[in-house]
Amino acid sequence: MASIRYNNSNGQKGKITYNSDIVSGIVVLSLKETEGIELIPSKSKGIKICFEKEGVFVDISVIAHYGYSVPDLAFRIQQSIKQMVESMTKYKIAKVDVHVQSVVFPAPAPAAENPAEPVAEDADEKKNH
Repeated sequence: MASIRYNNSNGQKGKITYNSDIVSGIVVLSLKETEGIELIPSKSKGIKICFEKEGVFVDISVIAHYGYSVPDLAFRIQQSIKQMVESMTKYKIAKVDVHVQSVVFPAPAPAAENPAEPVAEDADEKKNH
């Protein structure tokens, strides 16, 4: 686990240290708040974060729900991650790559069973009675 240090440049002494897991947690939180997607069910949750001089590079893999526009979902994911990470950590997001791995279709609704129709008596049986 690497710790990332942020030097405050407004004259205050001391350092703020962010663990990379904190930034990852913020990314997961922003994804959970985005409607129309699911996280990849794996240990890493399909999230890769890289800290560079230019800023933070984020690589996300998600599953889209049927009925949502994939380009709109990707844009909303990018905006959400950028806004949350920058407001909570003071890091700058350099790039967010979104990979839509698959689309989940809604489960088919169970067919309504027809109520049992009354059995019509056979004409021959009526005659015998």
